Amino acid sequence: MKSQEKVKEDHQVDTMEQPLNEIVLYNDEVNTFDHVIDTLIYACEHTPEQAEQCSIIVHYKGQCTVKTGEYKELEPRCSMLLEAGLSAEII
Repeated sequence: MKSQEKVKEDHQVDTMEQPLNEIVLYNDEVNTFDHVIDTLIYACEHTPEQAEQCSIIVHYKGQCTVKTGEYKELEPRCSMLLEAGLSAEII
């Protein structure tokens, strides 16, 4: 018996990948959990559970990535966080 070899064709797709940025939220001693949660829901379109988890991570770890994406998408969201009195930056 002859064995048949399967021929695999490699298809390469060239895509232009844009580097992703992150909004990092930092802990502060000013804002309440409720304010942080409400702001994350509004500015980053988090679910209440997601916003609560991020606020807890920020509280205990000092910082948390709250949104990832292209810079142009993150900039207005980060501005909303800053305008709400939170400490955040795009990296």
